[in-house]
Amino acid sequence: YLFARDFQTQVTPNETQRNTLIVAGVYIIVIGILWHVPYLNKILYPFKLLTMSHAFVGLLTCAKIYSIELDPDEGGSTRMKGGISWLTLPAGYLGSSLIGACFIACGFNTNASKVASLVMAVFFLFTLWWARKDWLTWLLILGMSGLTVLFWFVGGGIALRYFVLFIGVMSCMYALWDVVDDTLARKVNTSDASVFAERYGCCPSKVWGFVWLVVAFIFFALGVLVGLVAFKQNVEQQKADAAGFIPVPTLKSAGTSVIPNSRAAWAVALLAGVLELLL
Repeated sequence: YLFARDFQTQVTPNETQRNTLIVAGVYIIVIGILWHVPYLNKILYPFKLLTMSHAFVGLLTCAKIYSIELDPDEGGSTRMKGGISWLTLPAGYLGSSLIGACFIACGFNTNASKVASLVMAVFFLFTLWWARKDWLTWLLILGMSGLTVLFWFVGGGIALRYFVLFIGVMSCMYALWDVVDDTLARKVNTSDASVFAERYGCCPSKVWGFVWLVVAFIFFALGVLVGLVAFKQNVEQQKADAAGFIPVPTLKSAGTSVIPNSRAAWAVALLAGVLELLL
């Protein structure tokens, strides 16, 4: 009983967390609308195409990655040899949902969002190397990097927090809808679930798709729960914490000139901007 009461207290959102949940809910609605509206769905392409899970799981299981090819309609295709296929095949769905869940949790806190953006920069580096011959990948990642740098400087990192939250929600929703579309709503013979069922038998592709859908949803829910439990700071506390963690220059209230908090702040902010732009 005490554990249940303590858990309920931990997951009960404060005002800042409630606002974050409301924003996440709005993201889900907006993404759902844009996803199914012709022409408007192109807005989601830069976020929809950031699919790297196959390659990273392949790398971790000693596969040789040849290339990543991106398509606005179908997402990503990874060419690799070796690795452990029963891990690499579901990595596209489950990896996206796991990464999305981590970003959702980080979206509850400004400093955590800063860390998430640096991790994302590392992902971008690997992706650019594997897809170095794909001009679409370069354009997308340069655009995403520009947005990330911009949001570092808005509201002391608050804008970055909501940007990271959006990427997390988008990744989770992409994984959930992709599983449904490829395995449950229609059968795609070239889908990862179909290949998995063909190689390992046991269950048809729709069953594997349903299992992966449940796991992806669990990741989504865990991302929200971790954010609620781990990051209880309100907006003022987050601003104070963010001011001392990879700080950025602040603007004068009556002008446009920049006042650095310190030389270190200038150096860190400039280095972050240059690195992101180079990515």
